[in-house]
Amino acid sequence: MRILITGAAGFLGSHLCDRLIASGHEVIGMDNFITGSSENLVHLAGNPRFSFIRHDVANFIFVPGKIDAVLHFASPASPNPASPFGYPNLPIQTMKAGALGTHNTLGVARAHNARYILASTSEIYGDPQIHPQREDYWGHVDPIGLRSMYDESKRFAEALTMAYHRYHNINTGIVRIFNTYGPRMRLDDGRVIPNFIQQALKQEPLTIYGDGKQTRSFCYVDDLIDGIEKMIFSDENMPVNIGNPDEFTIIELANLINEILKNPAENIYQVGKVAGDDPLRRQPDIVRARKILGWDPKVDLRSGLLKTIPFFKEKMGIA
Repeated sequence: MRILITGAAGFLGSHLCDRLIASGHEVIGMDNFITGSSENLVHLAGNPRFSFIRHDVANFIFVPGKIDAVLHFASPASPNPASPFGYPNLPIQTMKAGALGTHNTLGVARAHNARYILASTSEIYGDPQIHPQREDYWGHVDPIGLRSMYDESKRFAEALTMAYHRYHNINTGIVRIFNTYGPRMRLDDGRVIPNFIQQALKQEPLTIYGDGKQTRSFCYVDDLIDGIEKMIFSDENMPVNIGNPDEFTIIELANLINEILKNPAENIYQVGKVAGDDPLRRQPDIVRARKILGWDPKVDLRSGLLKTIPFFKEKMGIA
């Protein structure tokens, strides 16, 4: 297949490029580097199965030649307002990627009669009132909150994707991605695992926002890419949760990273620095992924962290 991937220079997009190329497909990567990094794709330079187009998906997209699948993964994504690359600091670009970018990529899929996969997010559930979160849950989202530019851009993107499926009969699929980690995460993107690993490597106290009792479910990137690949080559059109159902409090995550890296420093709690719409609990119900895709994550949190830490050591120049 010949596959277009937007957000190809990002954390997930670049891993997806690698996987599909390794599986024998031709990949056209697209990115404008607003949050993605060329370093994530440098190893693909000269690969005959890979080509790259520098382009903002908010603008009209033209790709010469036949396209068999379109994977829309372009969007800033970081929940930390202190991050220079997170969606709170790129609000207009985030909304454009979710709205105009989705419209433009759906147009490409329609023109080529291609399979279309939208990278959605667990954030469409907001601060959930049911637990764990199932795909039939409509969500509990503040449409004007500090995270709204990301939440609502993805909710709109899902609605537009389903409209194209129902009205234009486009073969669409939606993956709702839960917290994912692994090599190629930005060191400065503000997410909890990069923050904790870097602080622990420097033997500094880990900064916990709030009381640390809020939960997340962390999926190692290879497992996530497995699930997305299965979704691409399935016939499923409705949303599917892709994430690891093992739930951890932020305190448990901090303690595990400190244990692995033998960091003796005490944790620091900053109770007043949590956004009002920060989800208190996050855990995917993956019954549909298991049934429809035959997918289940295999890497536990400790093993995944052990695979991830060497990347951060290298980037930080730590032996």
